[in-house]
Amino acid sequence: MSRDLQHSLHSRLELAAQMLDLPLTAKHLERLAVELTPAVKALLAEQADAQAAAVPVDYSVVEEGGVRTTTYAQCTSRVDATLDPDCPAARLAREFRSRQPDVLATDVPSATYLGLTVRPQSLHAWTWWVHRLALDPAALTRQDDKVYGVGSVGQVIVHVCGDGVPELMADEAAARLMGLLAEAESSS
Repeated sequence: MSRDLQHSLHSRLELAAQMLDLPLTAKHLERLAVELTPAVKALLAEQADAQAAAVPVDYSVVEEGGVRTTTYAQCTSRVDATLDPDCPAARLAREFRSRQPDVLATDVPSATYLGLTVRPQSLHAWTWWVHRLALDPAALTRQDDKVYGVGSVGQVIVHVCGDGVPELMADEAAARLMGLLAEAESSS
């Protein structure tokens, strides 16, 4: 997302510089795009937040086939209807959904198993998930635009799907430095 925004911003700055006949070099434009991207991203987030505050949040609860499915604020939660709502996996799923904006979906088929889908916004956010879920970086598997792993929190086994994580780890040196890639691992 940031890289796409940075490229779009660079294109717009280049066009503006040409139209206004500004004496900016390619290096100037590139630096402006890099420096302005976080500010523009923050403005876009504020605008989206303001729109979200004005638009009612979709909320639904459906029970079908013994599974209670709740959809709220673009996050889907599926829980086996026979489980105690206070079982460890359901509590952990509730905690993640309420405190972590990265969470896209939670699946609780048993009292001690949680399926978790997250879309971290940065490499630091993915690092937080790796540490929080006690994931072994060497045991993570990559498939297309997702990374999968199994970890645990207390007595709950967590199977995580990191949506968009391979794109975040494009800078292999930074990922290795943060302990997200094993040293012996080859580029994949």
